[in-house]
Amino acid sequence: MKRPWEGPLPESDRTRRLRLEGAEGAVQRCRDFSRQALAAWHWLPGEDAAQQDEEEQEDDEQRAVSQDVLLMVSELVTNACLHAPGGPRELRLSWNGERLRVEVTDASPVPPQLRPHADPGRPGGHGLRVVDRLARAWGSLPEGTGKRVWLEVPSPLDHRVARIDHRVRRH
Repeated sequence: MKRPWEGPLPESDRTRRLRLEGAEGAVQRCRDFSRQALAAWHWLPGEDAAQQDEEEQEDDEQRAVSQDVLLMVSELVTNACLHAPGGPRELRLSWNGERLRVEVTDASPVPPQLRPHADPGRPGGHGLRVVDRLARAWGSLPEGTGKRVWLEVPSPLDHRVARIDHRVRRH
């Protein structure tokens, strides 16, 4: 039986885009949009009560990676809301089966920079540190008169494919 995370994704389902106008409510819209995309790509585990302990541990890891992605989306969008005129323009999620790439475009040509270590007791200045620690890679590219800030995260589904392969060979 083919599992939803096995095999290539149809080209039309590999990239999701959300056009944005203004900063008001952008963070929540982007989180909701990203959560829907992750669910469609089976990054969010099901709630099957009959799962075995091993599967539950793997689901916990998969759920944690998904929550990290939602946090990083929030950080990139928040930065665009705070530092770019007009806020973010677009959120783009691209998944190729091995890695997820998140991109946020805005109208500011100024690339994001990690601030020197901010005071942990004060708000602000921590978002890119979070992205720097959680993403496999991140950066920015000029785009028109603005920029595209991106990050990449490896797929949390690789362990599921390996587990399925192992079970098939055992039986």
